Amino acid sequence: MWEAIRRWFDPREMRSVGSRPDYRFSLANERTFLAWLRTGLALIAGGLAAAQFLPPLPVAHLREVIAIALLLLGATVAVRAVDHWARTERAIRLGEELPASRFPAALALAVAVGALLLVIAVLVRALG
Repeated sequence: MWEAIRRWFDPREMRSVGSRPDYRFSLANERTFLAWLRTGLALIAGGLAAAQFLPPLPVAHLREVIAIALLLLGATVAVRAVDHWARTERAIRLGEELPASRFPAALALAVAVGALLLVIAVLVRALG
């Protein structure tokens, strides 16, 4: 694990693997990485907004749970983004198949479940 993390911060290590790819593929990989970072930042911003601006909800500490969940999800997305970028760049340089990931599906499911829970909380507050 520490070896993988060390590789994230060592561009010489990345360049020493395989052969130099068409720069367009590396740039596309970088744009995907930046899109994932924006997603992580949006989740973090949502967590901060929930902590600061949501009114008290009908379930005790639900606001804090929502905020913490969004903050943790945002941090997870950021870490996952850099790991996927590094593994994809390595695969491109080695001419291997790009790494598969279940993370986008898991993230979409987590966001959908979170949204449904929020709908339920809003309905409970409106009806109760």
